[in-house]
Amino acid sequence: MKILVLGNLGYVGPSVVRELALRHPEAVIHGFDNAYFSHCLTGATAAPERYLDRQFYGDVRTISASMLEGYTAVVELAAVSNDPMGNRFAGVTEEINQKATVSIAKLAAEAGVSNFVFASSCSVYGVAHGAPRCETDPVAPMTAYAKSKIGAEQELAGIDSDMVVTCLRFATACGMSDRLRLDLVLNDFVACALSEGRITVLSDGSPWRPLIDVADMARAIDWAVQRPASNGGRFLHINTGSDERNHQVRDLAAAVADAVPGTSVSINTDAPVDSRSYKVDFSLFAKLAPDHQPLMTLSDSIGQLIEGLQRMKFNDPDFRASPLMRLHVLQDHIAQGRLSEALKWLPL
Repeated sequence: MKILVLGNLGYVGPSVVRELALRHPEAVIHGFDNAYFSHCLTGATAAPERYLDRQFYGDVRTISASMLEGYTAVVELAAVSNDPMGNRFAGVTEEINQKATVSIAKLAAEAGVSNFVFASSCSVYGVAHGAPRCETDPVAPMTAYAKSKIGAEQELAGIDSDMVVTCLRFATACGMSDRLRLDLVLNDFVACALSEGRITVLSDGSPWRPLIDVADMARAIDWAVQRPASNGGRFLHINTGSDERNHQVRDLAAAVADAVPGTSVSINTDAPVDSRSYKVDFSLFAKLAPDHQPLMTLSDSIGQLIEGLQRMKFNDPDFRASPLMRLHVLQDHIAQGRLSEALKWLPL
């Protein structure tokens, strides 16, 4: 098996390449990334790329067919990866998350790649009150990020080839990483507890969020790179997470406060209803991938975040203005003349 992981130098990538390398010691694993965040290491004692056989650098918008020849599987993690970045770079979000993804998948099919794995998102369900959403329910993407994900899914479904395509609609990511992000709800709460002893919930705490630890995202990707068409069909979009990890925001805050003694929680009970609320049904993933189910509990994720942040000697109450927020990293690159507004590297 020969695997190419696109976007491996971000938040999820270190866990993915580690999982694939440990599960498949005989495999050849390569990474490809434009290195926006390669310097954003957080507490790692060695580069996570040590698990790779080779690291390539480049822009996914420029990948050619020849670069994909010989691979068994391609994993597409590369993305403008959250709503704040999507709002700031809406056009680029569509270019990278949707257009580049579809172009790469078509080239991969032509090159004879057997499995293509796309990191999609449960955010495609948008405002979703009532019963947990399953894969046959309508989608209602509300943001540039979510629209790019469902747009890519819809185009991937139209590729006419024998290549097995798996769109993993991941729950909201969380957990410790060698390139940690704090612009995610659970990670933010743990950072607040450790740096301020206080968690402020801006909503009334009622919105639902499904969560998945990056370690469990990696397990799901390991399943998808091997998935035969007989298990779910040649094209599959699938909610990826576990029913047990649908949480209300107020319960996340309470769980973090319990894990960090002395932490207070403030909830804005007068806040307007947060439209970003949805529960998700993960029963299809449980059925099709019984050996790759999430193992990390909420307590596990919180505990590893606490341990990791303490190892970093983290104590920054102003972390939302720091490089631990991905948007700030991109803005700094632009301000320093390293990146263009199109998120392309500028000449030195």
